[in-house]
Amino acid sequence: MVIVDDRGTIKLVNAQTEALFGYRRDELLGHPVEVLIPSRFHAHHATHRDGYATTRQVRPMGAGLELHGLRKDGSEFPVEISLSPLETADGLLVSAAVRDVSERKAAEERFRALLEAAPDAMVIVDDRGTIKLVNAQTEALFGYRRDELLGRPVELLVPKRFQTHHTRHRDGYAATRQVRPMGAGLELHGLRKDGSEFPVEISLSPLETADGLLVSAAVRDVSERKAAEARITELAALVESSQDAILAKTLDGRITYWNTAAQRLYGYTSEEAVGQHVSMLATPERKDEIVQLLERLQQDEKIEHFETLRVTSTGAMLDVDVTLWPTRDAAGTVVGACAIVRDISDRKRAEAELTELYRQQKHIALTLQRSLMGTPPAIPGLAAASRYRPATQGAGVGGDWFDLIPLGAGRVGVLIGDVMGRGLEAASVMGQLRSAAHALAKTGMQPRQLMQALDAVVADLDVPDQLVTCCYLVIAPDAGSVTLCSAGHLPTLVATPGGGVSRLSTPVNAPLGVGDILYQQSSAAIPPGAALVLYTDGLVETPGSDIEYQIDKLTTALDNAFTLSSGLEDAADHVLAALLPDAEGHDDDVTLLLAQLPAAPLDIAFTELPATASAVFAGRSFAVETLTSWGCAHKAEDARLLVSEVLTNAVQHAEGPVALHLRRTATELAVEISDLSPHLPQPRLADQDEESGRGLILVDTLADNWGVRPDEQGKTTWFVLRL
Repeated sequence: MVIVDDRGTIKLVNAQTEALFGYRRDELLGHPVEVLIPSRFHAHHATHRDGYATTRQVRPMGAGLELHGLRKDGSEFPVEISLSPLETADGLLVSAAVRDVSERKAAEERFRALLEAAPDAMVIVDDRGTIKLVNAQTEALFGYRRDELLGRPVELLVPKRFQTHHTRHRDGYAATRQVRPMGAGLELHGLRKDGSEFPVEISLSPLETADGLLVSAAVRDVSERKAAEARITELAALVESSQDAILAKTLDGRITYWNTAAQRLYGYTSEEAVGQHVSMLATPERKDEIVQLLERLQQDEKIEHFETLRVTSTGAMLDVDVTLWPTRDAAGTVVGACAIVRDISDRKRAEAELTELYRQQKHIALTLQRSLMGTPPAIPGLAAASRYRPATQGAGVGGDWFDLIPLGAGRVGVLIGDVMGRGLEAASVMGQLRSAAHALAKTGMQPRQLMQALDAVVADLDVPDQLVTCCYLVIAPDAGSVTLCSAGHLPTLVATPGGGVSRLSTPVNAPLGVGDILYQQSSAAIPPGAALVLYTDGLVETPGSDIEYQIDKLTTALDNAFTLSSGLEDAADHVLAALLPDAEGHDDDVTLLLAQLPAAPLDIAFTELPATASAVFAGRSFAVETLTSWGCAHKAEDARLLVSEVLTNAVQHAEGPVALHLRRTATELAVEISDLSPHLPQPRLADQDEESGRGLILVDTLADNWGVRPDEQGKTTWFVLRL
């Protein structure tokens, strides 16, 4: 207690004053009261003191002022002061009761620190709903500054549509004063300064204070949780409405979740399935499969599209596609698994039907393709081996073909081609080209002429962007030569006995179908017994490999094959094994043709005659003498008559000189008469009174085979007599 006069002079103090401020009583009496006040407040204090002397009102303790005292040692401390005026004979005295509130202030600071450290927004209101205290989280959550909230009604933070009800609830709470925990089942919302609303949870706690009831409200923004709950609800709805069976299970195989689709699929209700072991869905022979799947899941392995058989409640078998993935607890430990099961019975049946249909279609396609390709005839004296492997992918229909064409007089045409593309269209083009090429080759035309004609055929087919590679060779065993023309086809290889394997040199022409191409041919000497090797790109083209490298690989395989094998058939098998080790792994047709040139004729005779009448007699005599010397006198008369008819035609209708070739093998006699006229003779039926026109009819009757072929200088008429 400190009593001062109206001038602020200390008149009386008690022992508590000495203890509180650290002065002796005689150090205070008669001194101005400002000795107990921090110097920074002296000027204001004198003004306040004079004002109080005028009003002389009692001021209670703790009147809301922040006051401080000053001890003798210079330390400051917070105080509360109550003032009372005393009227005396000596004038006005003022009694000041001074209370040290250091501990209370420290407690308040600790409370404020705890309030600021709280993770939730804290709002403290009185029983009238006036905001008394907020923390920084409240400012951040609602968007207000602290000074914008203190002293304002708490309804400022409540959406307008709830404010009326909120007032009643607040009054009701003041009456019950019960602690309400966070998330008490109420749907509550907060209102930010910007007018936006957000879901909240609020816990309420009553605080009894000297100033009356205060209510502490901890406010938590649950926007993210509500959004997550909405997503979970949506996901649950999706899972439940899924057309696929979805189930969850523990790592020991006990079912913990079973959706509606699972009930439809397996026939078990959720009540019947949950708690049961998942092995109830497996057939007896697949129980071990369940164990293996659970072990894989325990190893944190995801299993996708595992196709298996499952059994329903009625014992029916189902083809299913199962995807499983492990589920984890909060610590990341695998604790179970989820499964999505799809009924693929219809798909399996469709696949089986498609497989059978594919098998049938492939059989039909191969039958068609082999029919279009045809079977080359066996040609006496010409050993041949062929291999055709349809593509293992797709319908197996391609455009590969090859042909061996007997041209008469020992000559043989060899043809190979590849229509680019796959399918029935390519096979159809192949069939038409093979037929056209065979017919054209039988006319005896030169390879370049045949290729020119085939190019026109491709253009007439009216198949857009259709390209065809083709190679045509004519083997002349008596001359030991091969004439060939290639339309963009792969190089022809020659395996010479004791001489290795090499490429036949030939001009590079564009494929058929390009148009406006003048095709060129070439000739090469080939020794008897050498083998020609023709093939299509399916044999040597592989993804990622250079075509030249693959042809070199084929050359090496052929060299080894002819060194090790005893014939063309063995050589063909060796080549396929070397270049196509996986018989089911090629995606294009593969064609390989080996043709071995026959041995040289036993005897050859040649003479050149002028285009005069005397040439007919000379030619007949040369033929008879030659055949007699060869021991073929029994054929001399037929040969003399046929030579006479052909030579007569040449002398009458052609230009000289005329060349007469005779060639004998072990089985036949071939005679060729060449002249310089390009006009090809045609058999005709002569009238009874005509003296000519019967020569070719006679040749056709007596000869075992005959024909006419054009060549670069004119034509050659030939006939064959079997020996």
